[in-house]
Amino acid sequence: MVRVIMHGCNGHMGQVITGLIKEDPDIEIVAGIDLVDNRDNGYPVFTDIWSCDTEADAVIDFCTAKATDNLLEYCVKRQIPVVLCTTGLTEEQLKKVEEASKKVAVLKSANMSLGVNLLLKLVKEAARTLATSGFDVEIVEKHHRLKVDAPSGTALALADSINESMDNAYRYVYDRSQMRQKRDDKEIGISSVRGGTIVGEHDVIFAGADEVVTFQHTAYSKAIFGKGAVQAAKFLAGKGPGWYQMSDVIDAQN
Repeated sequence: MVRVIMHGCNGHMGQVITGLIKEDPDIEIVAGIDLVDNRDNGYPVFTDIWSCDTEADAVIDFCTAKATDNLLEYCVKRQIPVVLCTTGLTEEQLKKVEEASKKVAVLKSANMSLGVNLLLKLVKEAARTLATSGFDVEIVEKHHRLKVDAPSGTALALADSINESMDNAYRYVYDRSQMRQKRDDKEIGISSVRGGTIVGEHDVIFAGADEVVTFQHTAYSKAIFGKGAVQAAKFLAGKGPGWYQMSDVIDAQN
């Protein structure tokens, strides 16, 4: 049985993960961390992380960026692996994540969905065959109208995955409206759509002469990120120091 501390337990994703783990016989939440203990979660909730001395095998974090530094210090001191799902970290914070990973196991990925992370592997393999054969690469991402950043972190991760497989020879183009020229061979176009309540959709298009290959991932609810985080916690329990990715979780399942 994997014992987990849920950091940000009363937030939306904290509650999603609480529900998922209740149905999973191989993992349990032994404690939660949140600013206010105002819910009956079925486990003790601490408003101060340093007051939590509960024994655990991993921490799942879905909190805010401002709480990340304190969390990393806690996990390093107590030697508890952490699945870091909070987004919007600064460059300085990412350096702290890197430093922490030298002392304790840290899993951080641009997207916690197992499907998206499998897609990252598939497009990398596809690029080696298609991009080298003259196929153009375009990425189209769609999200709800309230999302403030564009392009999405997942779209950039997909572009990076393709670019890495091509020796980083490509540049990214985000806006063609100011351009009056034909498409360059060494570019990846990235387009963003914002509207309605779209949870998340990513299309990776390889367009060649007389044929098009499209990879698509559609998220219908944010529960997919919770499921990935739960699988990541199971994987990370007992691991030594290092910066792990969701791709490591997928590889371990094969």
